[in-house]
Amino acid sequence: MRIVVHGQQAFGKAVFEALLKRGENVVAVYVAPEKPGAKADPLKEAALAAGLPVHQPDSYKKPEVWEQFKALKPDLQVMAFVTLFVPEEFLNIPTHGSIQYHPSLLPAYRGASAINWAIIKGDKETGLSIFWPDNGLDTGDVLIQKRTPISDTDTLGTVYFDRLFPMGVEAMMESVDLVKAGKAPRIKQNEALATYEGRCGAENARIDWGKPWVQIDRLIRGCNPAPGAWTTLDGKTLKIFDAKPLPARDPKGIGGKLGAIVEVDAHGFTVVCADGRFKVTRVQVDGPKLSAGEFATNVKLNSGMRFS
Repeated sequence: MRIVVHGQQAFGKAVFEALLKRGENVVAVYVAPEKPGAKADPLKEAALAAGLPVHQPDSYKKPEVWEQFKALKPDLQVMAFVTLFVPEEFLNIPTHGSIQYHPSLLPAYRGASAINWAIIKGDKETGLSIFWPDNGLDTGDVLIQKRTPISDTDTLGTVYFDRLFPMGVEAMMESVDLVKAGKAPRIKQNEALATYEGRCGAENARIDWGKPWVQIDRLIRGCNPAPGAWTTLDGKTLKIFDAKPLPARDPKGIGGKLGAIVEVDAHGFTVVCADGRFKVTRVQVDGPKLSAGEFATNVKLNSGMRFS
């Protein structure tokens, strides 16, 4: 079966290399165009090292791009982390169509920040879907799904890199096997259960110290490592990546105003929220991430100072 891999970055590379390791007949690779001055995409580098042609169209709506794809005589397009819109005219060119990875249990959390929102909203479980893409946004029929729990300490990073990334590579291989065997299902998504959340960016990641600790905890974990939950001190932005919640049994006995720093030590600093406190241990200002204790020393942080 003639396979074309379409994707980018580490996940695209991992899927590509897994297919090669299995001896699959990968005939070409499609990669998103790099931005000016950016490093070559890891998937692109891996494909070139393997001696395969790499295509990087800036749009998949052009008939000449479709003709180039047809000339490859593809049987299956494997889409691993694709961000450009790909219309059905291109998706349906391979003999067996196209399959795509999405890090949620579709139809839940369609969109670009599925894992972030599952954590921020307090879900206890998430997963991945391999589906047959169409002209909608993550609306195509589902081929297979895999599930994983979300713990009270999980972050975007742990859920994705520790579980959904390797599980996704394996699920892609399983899906290719099902397609080759003629046993790949096409399960309609239940539109009544569909949810969509926009991209989780800086505008969604601001910490409101007047919120309950559980909401702030989920926000910090759901934005770690990106986009990074943030607050401000003297007008300057501080991103918070690691913080341990310290719930108060008696909210009236917390002491200190909302956002106030009530304790500073070598390991970090403690901030007041609506119904408890947070011991912040890892932050970022402008450069690399650093321990909150080091930050506190650098800016001479002391009790009584307050985050807005």
